[in-house]
Amino acid sequence: MTETWVSTLAQGKADLERASTAQKVADMLRERVLDGELAPGLRLSEEAIGGALGVSRNTLREAFRLLTRDRLLVHEHSRGVFVRSPSADDVRDLYAARRVIECGALRLWNDVTEAQREAVRAPVRQAVARAEKNDWSKAGQANIQFHRGIVGLASSPRLSEESDRLFAELMLAFRVAQEINDFHQTYVPWNRRIVELLNNGAVDQAVSQLLEYFDTAEQDLVGRLEAE
Repeated sequence: MTETWVSTLAQGKADLERASTAQKVADMLRERVLDGELAPGLRLSEEAIGGALGVSRNTLREAFRLLTRDRLLVHEHSRGVFVRSPSADDVRDLYAARRVIECGALRLWNDVTEAQREAVRAPVRQAVARAEKNDWSKAGQANIQFHRGIVGLASSPRLSEESDRLFAELMLAFRVAQEINDFHQTYVPWNRRIVELLNNGAVDQAVSQLLEYFDTAEQDLVGRLEAE
């Protein structure tokens, strides 16, 4: 009986290999969203991307399906696949999720390794340095790493993977609102205050600051999107 079901696994080998490659392609495209290279409304060419990566059309379409599930892409009938433009309701939901994940993770500060703490501190130093040079694109990338570091305090690969999906979707919302520079000018100093509180052992105050940060950022971003 065991031999029967094991032998049928071989029939799905090609699908498994394609799915593995598709996930890698999806991860690469998600990173381009996080880096701000893929703008909302951009049409994705199967021919161009497939040619650049050397993957089949079926593999690429599976990658598109994964990113559509993650709300980063949208398929429009007879038109193609486009980078999605998040709505104000999407933003409200994103921040609801972030409050649970990041504030919960930040409360673990005293129980984690020094390497995990440094993964929170270092991006803030980088963001401040970039901000002083008016390099807001790099400051934004450092900001994402700061929040990745906070999630990393939970030591949960599942939470980290889910948060990367949330961060990518949120980056698209920033692009729709056209507030990338304004946002980071406001929140890079806020991130620095949070780290200072953590370094001084004031974890509860740091969590309160993060909650206030999220409330203010959500209101700002939702207001801009609803004004579009």
